[in-house]
Amino acid sequence: MHVIILAAGRGTRMRPLSDAMPKPLLPVANRPIVTRVADAAVEAGADRLSIVVGYRHELIVDALGSSHRGCPIEYAIQERRDGTAAAVETAIDHVEGPFAVLNGDNVYDPASLEKLFAAAPAVGTTEVENPESYGVVSTNGDRVTGVVEKPVDPPSNLVTTGAYAFPAVASALLDVGPSERGERELTDVVRRLVDDWPVTTVPIDRWADVGHPWDLLAVTETLLGDVERRIDGTVHDDATVEGRVVVEAGAEIGPGVAIEGPVIVGQDAAVGPNAYLRPGTVLGTGASVGHSVEVKNSVLMADAAANHLAYVGDSVVGPDANLGAGTITANLRHDERPVLAGADAEPTGRRKFGAVIGPAAKTGIDTCLDPGAVVPADGRTRPGQTIARDAFELDPVEVAPPVETQTTPRVDR
Repeated sequence: MHVIILAAGRGTRMRPLSDAMPKPLLPVANRPIVTRVADAAVEAGADRLSIVVGYRHELIVDALGSSHRGCPIEYAIQERRDGTAAAVETAIDHVEGPFAVLNGDNVYDPASLEKLFAAAPAVGTTEVENPESYGVVSTNGDRVTGVVEKPVDPPSNLVTTGAYAFPAVASALLDVGPSERGERELTDVVRRLVDDWPVTTVPIDRWADVGHPWDLLAVTETLLGDVERRIDGTVHDDATVEGRVVVEAGAEIGPGVAIEGPVIVGQDAAVGPNAYLRPGTVLGTGASVGHSVEVKNSVLMADAAANHLAYVGDSVVGPDANLGAGTITANLRHDERPVLAGADAEPTGRRKFGAVIGPAAKTGIDTCLDPGAVVPADGRTRPGQTIARDAFELDPVEVAPPVETQTTPRVDR
């Protein structure tokens, strides 16, 4: 099966994390989302991959290369991001015969995709509580009778998972016009297809849509359930490592460190001395967690650092970010309501959620981040500053000017 993976979008809802990389490259359980999509496709029977890229496409090409697990990869650049049907159209010249389409920012289980490919023409579906955010599928038994994209009044809670298996004839149906949202939708292609073909639904047993920063935590929590203990790095004799913990090659666990799995410590990461990693924690390549730092259910991406006396709870820390000594992420509202995030007060749906700290951001010593606070890429906080949820716009902020001090002349005694 020739599989087209859609990975052209920037992921504006993922800002500030997507300011440094395309959303499909953001990690879940320490692997880029798009890599996990490619894994699932190959395991399900893909013999050729076409990846549609756009925003900072060179980073995706560098990450995946010309093949994946023996399956050749071709790239198609979508210059104008005007919908999923348009995205597929940019890659269709590479396709001969039946083909499948997968979203490059979703997570799928290979067994379900294998059933989808075998059932072509078919639509991968699942039931959700918020169908108005997806393409909603109408059915008669297991037959698709219609699809509507992001309806105000959904006819059901059965939605597409961004996974489709098409017959070869579908390549001639991609010339759909713009929808009410102004985009050429793949769901409109499905609507055209059902007029002449018996399109079936295939349940996707394990699926996740990674649309917001807090979704990275939710998906990582799920994937950590599959982690098996593996110690390839160095663990000091005075460290305690309990449960399903992965310490990748080159990582160092120092004296006095306590780790409770499931936890992943990425390649060349450094932990300790006397640090505490609690369940749900993932450290990216080269990340560092230092003396008396506690990290719980959080993701620290590549080269992020929390080296002194900090608490990071239920938070996402972007690559190259640095947390000053004494930085605290508050992760629970005392009124017990779900945490809202950012200046737009987006509902996270999570009772516990800390902060989103953008790439290369830096916090001053003793910074306190309220639940749902967002620090932009390259953002700075001042020493002792408390950051409310809506304190920052999602754009870089100026570094606080230095405080002028009077120099006392040296006196020799």
